[in-house]
Amino acid sequence: MRGTIIKGIAGFYEVADANGNIFTCHARGIFRKDGIKPLVGDCVLFSEAETESSEANIEKILPRKNELIRPSVSNIDMAVVVLSVRKPDPQLYLLDKYLVFMEQQNVPAAILFNKTDLDTDDILPEYAAIYENIGYHILFTSAADKRGIEELKNFISGKKVVLAGPSGVGKSSLTNILYPGARMETGEISRKIERGKQTTRHSEFFPVGNDTFLCDTPGFTSVSLIDKEEDLRFFFPEISVREGKCRFTGCRHLSEPGCAVKEAVQNGEIALSRYESYKKMSEEISGKRGHI
Repeated sequence: MRGTIIKGIAGFYEVADANGNIFTCHARGIFRKDGIKPLVGDCVLFSEAETESSEANIEKILPRKNELIRPSVSNIDMAVVVLSVRKPDPQLYLLDKYLVFMEQQNVPAAILFNKTDLDTDDILPEYAAIYENIGYHILFTSAADKRGIEELKNFISGKKVVLAGPSGVGKSSLTNILYPGARMETGEISRKIERGKQTTRHSEFFPVGNDTFLCDTPGFTSVSLIDKEEDLRFFFPEISVREGKCRFTGCRHLSEPGCAVKEAVQNGEIALSRYESYKKMSEEISGKRGHI
């Protein structure tokens, strides 16, 4: 039988078949021998238990189209990076770091601004314009009053989607709305530091529609940067499209003269906040400080 791993705890895996039936499976020892660990999101072939006392077994892990190490999930169709409008305030540098990570992993990304009911200063249009102009799809929701939920459902339909973003932005609340059976614990925000308490303990896919799975995971509260500074420019879409247009081949777009990227920043064609993020990431990579 064929199915998708939707949960894994303590060596046992819940596998959903095409009809939504759930089977608790054990992974055969051959995977451990070969150094292979089944991941949430894996498409697998499994055998049902022959008797009440026997176990269903995962027999084969089918080829993965992508794989994330932290969190340990595979076959992701879309990552939705979630930020809140307020409490905590959005940090564009943090958003840019997530987007670079997704570009590096070849996982398509969209951006979701939650808690729109708190946007009393009408700051969202300005933020949205920055990222719409470079090709990212923007979503707006309010978990408090269910605003934008239908648009979110339509957008993720037919996809395996992972929610990424810092704690406290409402990922678990959104998951509970989309799949009430998840019963995800939601954390309180510290009034002093306005950061959320991490509440998700393991990766799990929740079925939220036909061929639609939503993953709320603890691993996306931090991400690592790439190892080579010279590769960074390829993961900023608005910078990579200007590759080869600078005066010098291999321009790092920092202090070199005749730089097409810096000229685009001066002309307003590249958002200053994005370029500042690029420079800061370059410094972090050079200083071997690659974690949030």
